[in-house]
Amino acid sequence: MDSLTVLILDDEQRVVDEIEEFLKNKDYRVYPATDADTAYEYLEKVNVDIVILDVKLPGISGLDVLEKIKSTYPDIEVIMISGHGDMGTVIKAMRKGALDYFPKPFRLADINNSILRTKRFVELSKKLKTAEASIDLLSRKLLENIGGRLLGISPAIKQLKEMMVKVSATDNTSVLILGESGTGKELVAHGIHYLSERSKGPFYSVNCSAIPESLFESEFFGHKKGSFTGAMEDKQGWFEIANNGTLFLDEISDMPLVQQAKLLRVLEEKKISKVGSHKVQSVNVRVITASNKPLENMANENRFRLDLFHRLSIFVIEIPPLRDRREDIPVLMEFYLNQYANNLQKDITGIDERIYEMVNANPLHGNVRQLKNCIERAVILCEGSTLLPEHFRLSKPEELVTEIKEDYYDDLDEIFDLETNEKQLILKALQKANNNKSKAASILNITWQSLDRRMKKFGLE
Repeated sequence: MDSLTVLILDDEQRVVDEIEEFLKNKDYRVYPATDADTAYEYLEKVNVDIVILDVKLPGISGLDVLEKIKSTYPDIEVIMISGHGDMGTVIKAMRKGALDYFPKPFRLADINNSILRTKRFVELSKKLKTAEASIDLLSRKLLENIGGRLLGISPAIKQLKEMMVKVSATDNTSVLILGESGTGKELVAHGIHYLSERSKGPFYSVNCSAIPESLFESEFFGHKKGSFTGAMEDKQGWFEIANNGTLFLDEISDMPLVQQAKLLRVLEEKKISKVGSHKVQSVNVRVITASNKPLENMANENRFRLDLFHRLSIFVIEIPPLRDRREDIPVLMEFYLNQYANNLQKDITGIDERIYEMVNANPLHGNVRQLKNCIERAVILCEGSTLLPEHFRLSKPEELVTEIKEDYYDDLDEIFDLETNEKQLILKALQKANNNKSKAASILNITWQSLDRRMKKFGLE
């Protein structure tokens, strides 16, 4: 942070001069005033960080000046000084927003220490305001461009938004988004794009699991007319369509190994060549990928190219499942209720408390998508003003078993799936891996961090 700007307001010229000289020697920018009108003029013209304010001023109380400063310039911090340091005045000053208070005579070193403490406070406040402004901008961008929102009040969602803001400030950094189905991976990718400098360029989304291997090169890089049977005209590939923008590759884990090598080459060289053409074309595309499978485990098991994994995972964002951030559920339910009630022109304003209990008892393996679909169905069925339990249909949660049943599964490697019974499967995996978390995570087909989070959830540390 640059040097702070300090305004001194005291009716004693000697006091003003002493503080001014001392602070200037400490490299602060200082503006002296002996009356309120002069101080107000400085406040209108200069971005002041801290005001050192005397309680007794000619024609006006310093406490009134304090109140006006905090109401007009709430970000400015105020240090009060006074020759009458009675406790009542101190309490009033603090209640009106003063950050510190010194009775006269005071040591200039104490004033400087207070400024240093205030400086750290001001720096933190500015950083928080910048982060909050960026997150607000993220919400507006998503709403304006795709009509969606990244909703939630949990620390996990706040951290997710902060990570999106940070990586969007870079231009070419590859981003890998990990998370279960229905957690909103494409929404996160959209947010990064629309916050970045590439927001004026295209955002193109591709589901890698839906691409036939025979059409991979044609779809990604394009083809020339007549280059193969059925190529009736020139075709742009996805890299060309997304040029100067963002290409989002969902379910990247389903891309065949042979095609992964071709993708890696384009990412490294930033050049493509259409099928049937020898012409090389440069492309400027940011690639964001997503997977609901543990890509790192797949790479270590040679089911995904390790070099491509490292190229794609320069910046990793992991979206926690909805069951791990249940404080977000009421926010999401209220939002989707209002959305679907408005769309269907229904006067539904409430949700029966029993529904919240039903939702909280459910593992919500479908995450936000499952909750959203349940709300939509309930709104369609509801004929009154309140959603009732009979309007809801949620899959029944599996019973969570504390002790391992020996005959639970015979072949764990084939059917280990957290969606069947999380706690039982985690216990079985830990037993199979001799309590080695990394091995257990590999068996469960999840990341180590995801396993650790689930173990804490079930009290299995």
